Amino acid sequence: MGHDVRVVDDGQVEISAREAEVLGAIADHRSNAQIAHALHISVRTVESHVSSLLRKYGATDRRDLADRLAPPRTASAPSGGGFVGLPAGRTTFIGRAADRAAVVAALGEARLVTLLGPGGMGKTRLAAVVAAAHGVPGAFVDLVPARDGVVVRTVAATLGVTEQPPQTLEQVLAERLRVGRSLLVLDNCEHVVEEVATLAEGLLAACPGLTVLATSRERLGVPGEQTVQLPPLAADSDAIDLFTDRARAVDPTFTVSTGASSADAADVADVCARLDGMPLAIELAAARIGSLGLDGLRTALDDRLRLLAGGRGADPRHRSIAAVIGWSHDLLDDEEQLLFRRLAIYIGGFDLDAASATSPELGRAEVADVLGRLTDKSLVVRRESRWRLLETVREFARSRLTAEELATARERHLRWAADTAAALENVLDQPLPRDTSAPSGRRSSDNGFGWRSAYDAVVGDLRAALAGTAARPEPTAHRLARALGHLSYARRSFVEAVGHYRSAADRAEDGVAAARDLRSAADTTLAIADGQSSVQLLLDAADRAVADSNVRAAMLALVVITINRYPAGPLFDLPADHTARLLSEAESTAGLRSGPESAERLRSGAWSAGEPDDLHVAALLAMARAWDHGARRIAADEGLAQQAVDAARRAGDPVLIAGALDALCVAAGNAGRLREARSYALERMRLMEPLPRHEPYAASELIDAYWVSSMTAIATGDLPAALSIARAAPADDVVGDHPYISLPRLIRVYALTGRFDACLRDADALWDRWQRAGSPPMEWMGSAASVVAMVHGFRGDGLFDQWQSRALELARTEDPSMSPSLAAAAIFAEARVAVQTGSMRKAADQVARAFVAFPEGYWGPYARAAGAELAVVAGLPDAADRLAAAAPAGAENDWAAACLIRATARLSGDPDEMQSAAEAFERIDARFERAATLLLTPKGAAEGRAELADLGVPDPGGR
Repeated sequence: MGHDVRVVDDGQVEISAREAEVLGAIADHRSNAQIAHALHISVRTVESHVSSLLRKYGATDRRDLADRLAPPRTASAPSGGGFVGLPAGRTTFIGRAADRAAVVAALGEARLVTLLGPGGMGKTRLAAVVAAAHGVPGAFVDLVPARDGVVVRTVAATLGVTEQPPQTLEQVLAERLRVGRSLLVLDNCEHVVEEVATLAEGLLAACPGLTVLATSRERLGVPGEQTVQLPPLAADSDAIDLFTDRARAVDPTFTVSTGASSADAADVADVCARLDGMPLAIELAAARIGSLGLDGLRTALDDRLRLLAGGRGADPRHRSIAAVIGWSHDLLDDEEQLLFRRLAIYIGGFDLDAASATSPELGRAEVADVLGRLTDKSLVVRRESRWRLLETVREFARSRLTAEELATARERHLRWAADTAAALENVLDQPLPRDTSAPSGRRSSDNGFGWRSAYDAVVGDLRAALAGTAARPEPTAHRLARALGHLSYARRSFVEAVGHYRSAADRAEDGVAAARDLRSAADTTLAIADGQSSVQLLLDAADRAVADSNVRAAMLALVVITINRYPAGPLFDLPADHTARLLSEAESTAGLRSGPESAERLRSGAWSAGEPDDLHVAALLAMARAWDHGARRIAADEGLAQQAVDAARRAGDPVLIAGALDALCVAAGNAGRLREARSYALERMRLMEPLPRHEPYAASELIDAYWVSSMTAIATGDLPAALSIARAAPADDVVGDHPYISLPRLIRVYALTGRFDACLRDADALWDRWQRAGSPPMEWMGSAASVVAMVHGFRGDGLFDQWQSRALELARTEDPSMSPSLAAAAIFAEARVAVQTGSMRKAADQVARAFVAFPEGYWGPYARAAGAELAVVAGLPDAADRLAAAAPAGAENDWAAACLIRATARLSGDPDEMQSAAEAFERIDARFERAATLLLTPKGAAEGRAELADLGVPDPGGR
């Protein structure tokens, strides 16, 4: 290292490295000639340095200068019982109990212990605390001013040892340390590590009672060395205590608590976490509390190197974080500095491949070697197979990048990110293993290759790389954005996925590719029940795809299908002619261009021009016609639905077939053929089984298949199947744990099977989440609220009316009969509660409402059966006619069939028939209904009463 390097001695006098060497020789009372000989310089040069030192120290002569520098002779020898050179702590030592114990334990096991950590981590302070409490004499040697060739002299000077010819200084030093037990602390060894290692090894060999504690940013590499890595302070404990202590030094009123009038502990923890738990950084930040306050401090952390400057500590390295890190940086060779600053582009850590991507001119082996050296010097932190720079260190390294280097680093970072995302997609696309514990060997929702942990490790950098690109056509940025959309969707970060797909569309090279990206975004929004956003995205996709008629036609057809299949909020209010116009435009657009295209390429988004009879587009247009035939929303024309199914089967796309089958399922259900609708739902589930769960393209059909399978199971009274589906969905359905998807499904089946506590628990959670989300339009959740009201009605806890009102609020109506998804469920709940509680005041009106034509047929059998039973219990004159009118419902629904058996037994008084009803309810796992039925039998009344009590339902008195 050159001799123009500036150092500062303990008296805060700035001198050169060569002057430091001359100064050490003067302290040893050497003559100018001896100094010249030892340093291989001329006597005249020595005289020049001496003159300079006399001037800087204000000394009258060499003796005066030597006297000023001479260390205290009292208790200088370890055998004298004292500890020489121990720095006095000017502030309270905070925390580090576990780390102190680790160092003490290491000193009990090894004679050489090196305390490792980056600059500013508190190694010196901890070493001093340990030394002070160690109980043996010794010396604490600060090696900051030392340079190569003077380490031994610096240690000797601290101990008051001088040469005694013919003995060398090393021999005299060993002689001093050989007697008894002693501890030698060598602080800040990183810049003279080789010389320190040689000295330590020699002293340990010569002095059997000596223990050496070193602090360094890299290990010494001496045999028998034991290292202790000093970690950051815990942001939620020790770091807060340190911040508070130092902040009070500048503002005695500063406190940390959860009170409204004082600083919040969470805010302080956030500051400490952003400072990487680095003690020096925390102390420097806390020192600014008086001028900035906590809020100002958090804002200023956006430029932490600027904030963490301006301290006035004795050691100039500790006056700013930049100086601390700069001290380590200046000790790096050119190759190490190059890789160090290039690694700053990674915000979340990196592996060897990522590190190599920053420096393609270096071989992988070279990068590994340099990375290892940076880790050894505590500038890089290693965790298993990944490394990272502490954020403060990363900012310093980034500040060393020139504008040209930064631009190059960003370009390489982007390429690395795109390649990494593609590699993760390849893992994601591997065949999924069978889950042998699942019914029918259903495939696991994760592929077992650990892609999620790999994705989580790099996603921060993938996002950052994309954020650094402009919203304009660029192939690499587009590739990354699309992959990120796919990966975040698979990770169930749906809102983020939509944003990435939008970004991809903005970076696509043509309108057709942009339309593909927006289609994926629309599929994702539809998966999370946001049909309105899906429609807007599809319309945008259609506008961008004007250059390709088939793509534009497909987008418009999807808009028509979405509005009719998944109406919510404003989509309910669109006039029928609005979708009719869109359908007409889609049909006419499909005939503008020619050139056939395979369904698979169209499915994956790689569209090009096609004939009007393109199978995929033809199927979509057929589906759009089936759903948009002038009827109300959530309805389909049966004949057109069958045509759509035929067209989809010709296209051979299981997603299209499943969508077309849904139209046929709805048509059959609305016609009252519920068991037929159930068969279509089961076929859809079979089609969905082999499809990947991580693709947005299949998402809405997969989710809807689960939804319809659950609803048709309920519609046919197959409650065990409905319960099985509701419980299996969270593991297999990609959004199965979404509260608006999973909770209504569970709530309905819990209410019907008598699992009342679980029903009400999930209902409260659903309502709370819905309100906290801003009460978005979710009309289809109204039926779940109605059956919750029914459970409250059974229990007589006074919450029936509240939950019926909530059902109306969810359905966005004041009249349940005006809501397709609520009409039948609402009157079913009313009628069933009236029967259970014996409230017959509105019986005639309720029975009449139970037999109207419902726009949606799934809850119709429940309403009719409950209405017929209410007519019997109320003694209405048309009770027998109502039972006959409800008979078709019993043929389609097992719950309704059991209820009608019970109602008939009530009318006839036949106890055997009543027992048959109880058995029918037991077969479908309807625990509450079985108990209520047993209560009406001579032999089962006691059991029924006990069951009701266990369910929290009061005895209705034999009704």
